Amino acid sequence: MGMVIDVLARDDLPFPRSLPEFQQLFPDDAACAAYLERGRWGDGFVCQHCGTPGEPRYVSTRPGVLRCRKCRCDTSLTAGTVMERTHTPLSVWFWAAYLVASQTPGMSAVQFQRQLGLSRYETAFQILHKLRAGMVRPDQDRIGGNPGEHIEADETYVGGRTRGKGRGVHDMVLVAGAVEVKQRKHGSRLNKRRTGRYAGRVRLAVAPDRSANSLGGFIKRVVTPGASIVTDDGNGYTTLGKQGYLHTAVAERGDVQVAETFLPIIHLVFSNLKTWLRGIHHGVSPQHLQAYLNEFTFRFNRRFYPFNAFRSLLGIAGDVTAPTYAELYAKKSRPTTSSSRV
Repeated sequence: MGMVIDVLARDDLPFPRSLPEFQQLFPDDAACAAYLERGRWGDGFVCQHCGTPGEPRYVSTRPGVLRCRKCRCDTSLTAGTVMERTHTPLSVWFWAAYLVASQTPGMSAVQFQRQLGLSRYETAFQILHKLRAGMVRPDQDRIGGNPGEHIEADETYVGGRTRGKGRGVHDMVLVAGAVEVKQRKHGSRLNKRRTGRYAGRVRLAVAPDRSANSLGGFIKRVVTPGASIVTDDGNGYTTLGKQGYLHTAVAERGDVQVAETFLPIIHLVFSNLKTWLRGIHHGVSPQHLQAYLNEFTFRFNRRFYPFNAFRSLLGIAGDVTAPTYAELYAKKSRPTTSSSRV
């Protein structure tokens, strides 16, 4: 089983604050492997098969493989990570993680291919999506529940008209969202809003429909029980009170002004999401939309700590199941445009 690297609590795992620092820290595959080994076994190697601690043997003919001196079983450095069974050099993976973490607006697969110097677009596409799989912990923390804070939740459509299908709206995908609403201290120089409210952590997920089972289920998965939640008066949120949340429903009735007054933060998140999709990726297929939502969430939640994102990404990637080639290309679907409605 993979191990989550708690990189943010490790002083012996420096992270690059600039391109020259990255090149100095990770000049080759050996340096990347040493960093990964320190991250996975900070207190020394422990065999995952027999549990014996101690210095492993390094298999010269199989780079990245550690062999237990007692049971002689092999352990791969990348086992249980998004890099497992990869044929791509570790140095390329680390450079990819750095690009994903340090480029604030993100990168398309075409830009990614150019930066990494890869000959095949498919390789860049696979690496990007595997890194996106590492952006969300399997045991992701629930948001909310802190004193003086509340949650805003709503849903929006992402997508638009597809060519060749005539007039009307097609290929629109429903996305559910929830965001922590925090309050800045009175008089703070960062307080640019008159209300002093700003967004904390966000959670986003593709929703099959607007039913209570879908939207209520989303809230139950991502929001701490007992938290205060503000939503519109849609049927999808009618069961939140019974689930133990302090629920306030706003009679929106499709009025944009009312929505922006009582649910301003989640609508700001949705606006940023659509701008990001339209500006960076131009078109996203429904099949891969959740992966892009994961990337946006990762970036948004670390926007105040951009340099920690690199270490955090490597750490989160330590216990996930990355999509396989077959899963990435099993269903070909047209990309949805980013023109959307709230």
